[in-house]
Amino acid sequence: MLESLPNVLPLTAISLPVVGDDGVGGAGEASRLPLQDREASRLPLQVVEPVVPAKRRLPPWLKRPLPNAEMVFTAGLIEELKLETVCESARCPNRNECWSKKTATFMIMGNVCTRPCGFCSVPKGKTTRLELDEPDRVAEAAKRLGLKYVVITSVTRDDLADGGADHFARCVVAVREQTGATVEVLTPDFLGDRAAISRVIASRPEVFNHNTETVPRLYHKVRRNADYQRTLDLLAQVKAEAPDMRTKSGLMLGLGETTEELLEVLGDLRSVNCDMLTLGQYLQPSGEHLTVERFVPPEEFDELGEIARGMGFSMVASGPFVRSSYHADEMAHQAAEAERASRGTLDVVQLS
Repeated sequence: MLESLPNVLPLTAISLPVVGDDGVGGAGEASRLPLQDREASRLPLQVVEPVVPAKRRLPPWLKRPLPNAEMVFTAGLIEELKLETVCESARCPNRNECWSKKTATFMIMGNVCTRPCGFCSVPKGKTTRLELDEPDRVAEAAKRLGLKYVVITSVTRDDLADGGADHFARCVVAVREQTGATVEVLTPDFLGDRAAISRVIASRPEVFNHNTETVPRLYHKVRRNADYQRTLDLLAQVKAEAPDMRTKSGLMLGLGETTEELLEVLGDLRSVNCDMLTLGQYLQPSGEHLTVERFVPPEEFDELGEIARGMGFSMVASGPFVRSSYHADEMAHQAAEAERASRGTLDVVQLS
């Protein structure tokens, strides 16, 4: 059965380790919750401090393969064209696998974000001016990699009048013109600016992705300066303006959410006709980021995926290493097939 997170900690509680690139604890894991105070005179035995290993390894299901030659090719091309990828900036655990397949998620508008999200390793601070040739460089990279499915995401740029919506749209158009590829966008919320959102919709990406990230109760620490209702409103606007455009959203698990809260969010997403869903394990990028409250086992991800499919999502990816753009091409293809099959079934019903 699915488990909700415990409401209390045991008497002796130790914080989870910082996850480093090598899959083990990093420099920040030394901070721990102290032992609860107790009077030694009341204890029949001598009090002994527990011995905690300096590094705690991840569960066996959170291991990834080493890089190969194809990954080196992808990395070299990205460096040559001076592009940013979310694979690097967000320290994605799937980078080796995706780059080895000559795929990447392009991150536009720089590598500095204006939002202080507690989970994200993308740098925060002073942003730079937009590079007007970036759409062409993204398109060239997609062409040279031979991509048929391109995912474009960005840092959040609240400092720009339109949040970077026009730049987003120009990247979509450039990629399509040079490659003919299917395009998925993973956008920020544009502060709820409906005109900015409409600008991206007008560029006609096949998939419009905007992540929910977590449950409403945790927004104040996970997605500071974001708003849960704003996320739902954005997804609803996409469907209202482009009913045939597939919408997608994702959440990280292990941040302290309960199963009940998670299922409520899934219900809210379906209420705005969100088509596709991703569920993955949150991993702490460094000691300065939110700690992992729980490592969700693969079996629980499987069960959550089945529940989500039963709620009407046309495609669900649910697993420890699932990220917003992980196997995005396969996911979108399967969702399209499911929708076509559904329409075929409806046609039969109507004809009978």
